[in-house]
Amino acid sequence: MTIGIVVFPGSNCDHDVEHVIGRVCGAKTRFLWHKETSLEGISAVVLPGGFSYGDYLRCGAIARVSPIMEEVRRFARQGRPVVGICNGFQVLVEAGILPGALVRNASLNFICRPVSLRVERTDSPYTTGYLERQVVNFPIAHADGNFQADAETLRRLEGEGRVAFRYCAPDGRVDPAANPNGSLGNIAGIFGTTRNVLGLMPHPERNAEGALGDASGRPFFAGLLNHLAEVTA
Repeated sequence: MTIGIVVFPGSNCDHDVEHVIGRVCGAKTRFLWHKETSLEGISAVVLPGGFSYGDYLRCGAIARVSPIMEEVRRFARQGRPVVGICNGFQVLVEAGILPGALVRNASLNFICRPVSLRVERTDSPYTTGYLERQVVNFPIAHADGNFQADAETLRRLEGEGRVAFRYCAPDGRVDPAANPNGSLGNIAGIFGTTRNVLGLMPHPERNAEGALGDASGRPFFAGLLNHLAEVTA
């Protein structure tokens, strides 16, 4: 299997993701320049964090029309794994692959710190390594991570079990005080309709080794790799 990591002008977490998937988890990776038009040989796609095109216009607004994104849409429609982290989540939303919008943090400040998250679903390629309602710790680093959606979209996400992670207190309580950016429902990450696509604002790759904390980001990537090994066996 080969995990494709899309690189846009302004991506800055691509090598962080490659380090965790390739060196920590031992899988094969390949960087995909945004002008590429083929995902042949790719088993899963990661859109990493950063500031694609300098966040010009809106975060992810220009990256969504990069040539590779048409292939990412097709890949997602085929039911294959696609994950967008931070700016990658913004790109997936701008591209219409995931619903809603990511707008300016309620504080109007850039926020960079560890946060507690509650795992809401374990029946996805990314969360099988966790327990339902387990609390994990991933860092955030964003100015536009405030997830918003109209009432019908929010009702559908909640009703279909498509909320992947929520910001929470360390004891797992979904408390407004634990919401760093104003996201509706303390939402930190959402799935697509069949849970093969995931977008999340926090960075699991920044806490995937013991030296960085509790390594609670490592099962995120290990779960994806285990899923791919099972479906290709």
